[in-house]
Amino acid sequence: MSVLDLFKLEGRLAVVTGAAQGIGFEIAKALQEAGARVVIADLNPEVGQEAAQHLGAAFEAVDVSDSSSVSALVARVTEQYGPTEILINNAGIVRNTAAELTSDEDWQLVMRVNLDGVYWCCREFGRSMLERGRGTIVNQASMSGLISNHPQPQIAYNTSKAGVIHLTRSLAGEWASRGVRVNAIAPGYTATPLTKRGLENPTWRSTWLENTPMGRLAEPSEIAPAALYLTSDASSFVTGHTLVIDGGYTVW
Repeated sequence: MSVLDLFKLEGRLAVVTGAAQGIGFEIAKALQEAGARVVIADLNPEVGQEAAQHLGAAFEAVDVSDSSSVSALVARVTEQYGPTEILINNAGIVRNTAAELTSDEDWQLVMRVNLDGVYWCCREFGRSMLERGRGTIVNQASMSGLISNHPQPQIAYNTSKAGVIHLTRSLAGEWASRGVRVNAIAPGYTATPLTKRGLENPTWRSTWLENTPMGRLAEPSEIAPAALYLTSDASSFVTGHTLVIDGGYTVW
């Protein structure tokens, strides 16, 4: 077997949450190009179905902040497509509010989507992976789980992503001996619709770019190969790791 063969995902079923656009879409595309059968799982059925049609993939609606919705997703996917071997937890939101002004509702919403949702998906899909003794999970963290971003306030987002990183380590330790690997990716500022809105603020834009050694944002397509690596046999001895892809932002 050649090294390149290790990156092939022929026939494996992959579920990618929040894959209607941005990084999630590019990850779904990369996994499909590597041979995986892809299910795009997203809250927005209109945009999600459009993305699925573009890739020739399947679409399933899900609200990751609701554990019953995640359970129903697992049941539908298993019945219609078979057992899931790859899970990408990509769905996420942000609220840019000062810490002292962050409402209970905003805090709880960010936590439900970014942290609870990752756990619900890991737990529900992980059960069937553990039964089969095989599976790979990649959680979408962020460099914001390692540093405190500025100048924009985003305490809930930062805290949720730090939680994702430690959740990833905890699951990896529990499940490694049972055949399931769990890793995370931590992107820096990436040209997604969410980040592009922040670029409209000239102070934010200049600070973000000046503090990134490479002096630019990542493209979503530059994040996707990391997910492919972590879900493929090329990373067969990697678990509990958070792969930072930030253009050097966290080195300073």
